[in-house]
Amino acid sequence: MNKVHCLKKFSKKDYDQKIERIFNRFPSVQKTSFAQAYKPGLGHMLEFDSALGFPSRSFRSIHVAGTNGKGSVASMMSAALAGCGKKTGLYTSPHILDFRERARIVSEDSCTLIPEGYVWDFLCRWEDTFERLDLSFFEITTGMAFKWFADEKVDVAVIETGLGGRLDSTNIITPDLSIITSIGMDHCDILGDTLGKIASEKAGIMKEGVPAIIGVTDPETEPVFLSRAKDFCTVTFADRSFPVSHPAVEAVYEGMDLKGEYQKTNLGTVFAAIDILKKDPYYNCLDDEGKVYAALRRTAGITGFHGRWEKVCNDPYTILDIGHNPPALEKNFAQLERYLENGRFPSLTIVYGVMADKDLDGIIPLMPRKASYVFVTPGTKRALPSGKILQRFRDWFASRGLPSPEAIDAGTVGEGISIAAGLAGKPSPEGHGGLIYIGGSTFVVSEAISFF
Repeated sequence: MNKVHCLKKFSKKDYDQKIERIFNRFPSVQKTSFAQAYKPGLGHMLEFDSALGFPSRSFRSIHVAGTNGKGSVASMMSAALAGCGKKTGLYTSPHILDFRERARIVSEDSCTLIPEGYVWDFLCRWEDTFERLDLSFFEITTGMAFKWFADEKVDVAVIETGLGGRLDSTNIITPDLSIITSIGMDHCDILGDTLGKIASEKAGIMKEGVPAIIGVTDPETEPVFLSRAKDFCTVTFADRSFPVSHPAVEAVYEGMDLKGEYQKTNLGTVFAAIDILKKDPYYNCLDDEGKVYAALRRTAGITGFHGRWEKVCNDPYTILDIGHNPPALEKNFAQLERYLENGRFPSLTIVYGVMADKDLDGIIPLMPRKASYVFVTPGTKRALPSGKILQRFRDWFASRGLPSPEAIDAGTVGEGISIAAGLAGKPSPEGHGGLIYIGGSTFVVSEAISFF
């Protein structure tokens, strides 16, 4: 019998202290490195699920993994399902502003975050179990989300993996559909140093008899997925049936509130998933194309989805995005360069910070040459100090005999945004002011949203 420690009533102060405690006592990537926070293996998660009464078995689910795009795809899927009348749970990570963003229930018009009172009661009730099983932060939050979804009797939950797939805490579910969005070189120290090895870890969410969607076809990863699927499950490559030029993708993206061009690929993955799901009578609500399209266009508004090509200011025009590895940033930087080339904005200022474990040497060559840079250090121990970013940035250009773009070490994110606003200047009478892009890390984006 689990002992209940929290005898006094909920208070916001005590709640905040308890949240801070699980961040500090149980490793979280918000506070430490992935290598320290990551706890591979499902044994303790299965034992925790058993203690909770097997909530993972109480709702139907869709499982989403991938290097980039999994949060977007999960949010789009939940919007589409909710727009068609399904009470839809959504579990994603990390959060941007509020810990409770990780667990949401999405309706046709909005979403509800897991209540503070529920979080308080859960953390108090199961504290002994956290200690006994030596659970990670992610295992705790996964169990809490599953229990809440079960208690709320959701019709379906869209579950995003935290890291990898095969040994991820979420991989105790047997979903109706497995989705793997894309494979890129990220977290190589944990998942492997080749695309094939990383794909093998992600493919671990594929279950016997459960159809699987692969978002992006790649010659190095395709054999891995086909080998896993052989005599095991069906596999569909989304970009073959729903490329970015597909009429349905174009029709939704045109009016969508997620404006990053990379969302076209994610939309294609979602449409392929919907095609599969509609074969199950349980999901025949997805036959209503009008409702599906309308909901997908409002994904950010319905789900409260932050940090993906999000406009936060008009004067100067400022967007931010959590893209942090070379595959994601290559697409983002290319879109920014197109903005300059087509004359939409006369100048570009990039406020950039990065975690120390990221491939900065692989990112610098992708950075637009015509931009000005303001390097920043978000408030986490994982961050690479902005002074070191500046030095490596200048060294990269100097070692190749190239002139370095204008670059400044601003220190904090807030100071960086203020400097960038001065560099961008005021819009002209015609409305053509400079563009500011803020990114490189979820931590940078989180602080920027708070700033604005």
